[in-house]
Amino acid sequence: MDDNESSSAWNTGQSAQEQGLEYVLDAYHVALGDRPSLCPDKADVPLIDLGGLWKDPARRSAVVKDIAKACCRFGFFQIVNHGICQTVMDEALHAASSFFDLPTQEKMKYMSNDVHKPVRYATSLKDGIDKTQFWRVFLKHYAHPLERWMGQWPENPPHYREKMGKFCAQARKVTVDLMEAIMEGLGLGPLYLTSKMEAGMQVMAVNCYPPCPNPEMALGQPPHYDHTCLTIVLQSSPGLQIMDPVDCTWKSVPKIPGALQVHVGDHLEALSNGLYKSVVHRAVLNSERTRFSIASLELVGAQGKKYRGSSFRDFLNFLATQDIGEGRSFISTLKINQ
Repeated sequence: MDDNESSSAWNTGQSAQEQGLEYVLDAYHVALGDRPSLCPDKADVPLIDLGGLWKDPARRSAVVKDIAKACCRFGFFQIVNHGICQTVMDEALHAASSFFDLPTQEKMKYMSNDVHKPVRYATSLKDGIDKTQFWRVFLKHYAHPLERWMGQWPENPPHYREKMGKFCAQARKVTVDLMEAIMEGLGLGPLYLTSKMEAGMQVMAVNCYPPCPNPEMALGQPPHYDHTCLTIVLQSSPGLQIMDPVDCTWKSVPKIPGALQVHVGDHLEALSNGLYKSVVHRAVLNSERTRFSIASLELVGAQGKKYRGSSFRDFLNFLATQDIGEGRSFISTLKINQ
C-alpha cells in the first residue's frame, strides 16, 4: 500500500496500525531530531503514597508538601495507595482491549474527525488530514456525570460500560482528593475548587498502541501538554515518556505495579500562575506487544493573574484548527502579556 492508498484507507478505519503492516509508511515518520531512543534513561519521578492523606492526619501535611514539590519540579508524579483496587484497574484495561479487538465495522459506528463529539473513535487527531500520523487508535468519551454520558458509550463489548464506568468513577474520586491536596498546598484551602470540580468535565481517553515494526521511526503520540487540571493515567506497560525540565531530555516513566501516573495540565498551570508547570509528554512504541493506556482528564475553568480564563469548548475549538504534530500548546494562547 502506498501513501495515497493509505490516505483513503483512513476514511474506512483501516489505518496502517490497525492493519498491522510490517513497515512504517512515510506519513508516520517523525523528523530525525524527534525520533525516540529505544534505550532511554528512566525518569526519577516522585512516587507518592496517598495513604497519608486519609489514614494519618499527622502525615497529611507531609504528603501535601510532597505533592506540591512534585508539581513544581516535574509537573508529574506517580501515586500508590490511591484507593482503586487492582481488579478494577485490570478490568478497565481488559474492557479497553476488548473494544479494540472488535471488528472494524463495529468500531466505525463511533468514527469521527469532529473533536466536539462526546464519543469518538479515531486513529489520529484528524484522520487523513494531519501532516504526520501517529501509531495509535483511540476511543474518547465524556464520563462526568456518568448517568448523563454512559448511555452513549459503546454497547459492545457487553461489559464495557460497567467495567470502564467503575474505573471512571474511582479515578474521578482520586482526582478530587488530589485537587484538594493541591489547593491546600497552594494556600487556597482544600475546598477552593470543590464546586467547579462538580460542575467540570471528565473525559476518558482510551488508547491502543499496536506493535510497530520500526518503533524508532514513529511515535504513538507526539510531544504535547494536557489541557486539563489533572490527568490520571493507567498504563498496561511502559511507553510513557516525559521531558525532564532540568536537562530537557526525554525520560522513560517506569511502570510500578499498582501505581497511577499524574500529569499537571494547562489549567492547573494557569491557576497556580505558572508555579506548577504543565508537563510535556509523549507515547513511544515497541515492536513486540500492544500497549493500552486509560487517561482520565479532569477539566474545570481556571484563571490566574498571568493567564486568561478558558473553557473546555475553547480548547476543542483550538484543537480543531491544529495539526497535532506541530506541537503548539494551548497554554501559550492563555498567557497574558505582562
